[in-house]
Amino acid sequence: MDYRLLGFFSGFPSHSFPRDVAERLREELTQRDSLIFVSAWPAEHAKNDRDAVGMHGMFDEAGLPFAQYHVIDDRTEPSHAARLIHEASCVFLMGGHPGLQLRFLRETGLDVIIRETPAVVLGVSAGAINMARRSLDTKESPVPYEGLGLADITVKPHFELENRQVLSTLLRISMDLPICAMEDDSAIFVAGGRISGMGQIHWIHKGKICPLRQGGLSLRL
Repeated sequence: MDYRLLGFFSGFPSHSFPRDVAERLREELTQRDSLIFVSAWPAEHAKNDRDAVGMHGMFDEAGLPFAQYHVIDDRTEPSHAARLIHEASCVFLMGGHPGLQLRFLRETGLDVIIRETPAVVLGVSAGAINMARRSLDTKESPVPYEGLGLADITVKPHFELENRQVLSTLLRISMDLPICAMEDDSAIFVAGGRISGMGQIHWIHKGKICPLRQGGLSLRL
């Protein structure tokens, strides 16, 4: 696919998009027929409904109203979920448990559909982790796993530079795998093979750390 916007988000503690993130989304999301949220807690229906309402409110607040929105979890028939994604203007991979989300997508075949959709695909926290070719969930294991493969970017969301234990783990892993360590309220956008970062993002590679803008990034889309 020559052009499709991908957005990797760490998290938004204020429950609002930062101004520069909102501006980029307004530029790209000119068609807003349907917004589809994909759960990272497939069995927690009440939580999914609450979170979807809250996240839809973030888009609305940013001047990005959608005609309709839906949440996909294990209540959703796979054929209906596939149709929702096929018709989506934007697919938003929610935060939660990366392993549960990826297993759910693979068991329902939605992983293939998400890879093929021309819709904008955004992910926050667990969703951003799973968008990678090689994903990393350091809460579960220091060993990377095969993600959705939407872009060759491995992210660590909710990064805090002061957390020396997490940093030490990431420095070790980075000897084999470059990592974008994202502080909250940061974003990475990819479109047409071009990457842009917003907020505080750290490039960790070969045991060293520097701001992303100094690190360079190799993408295989």
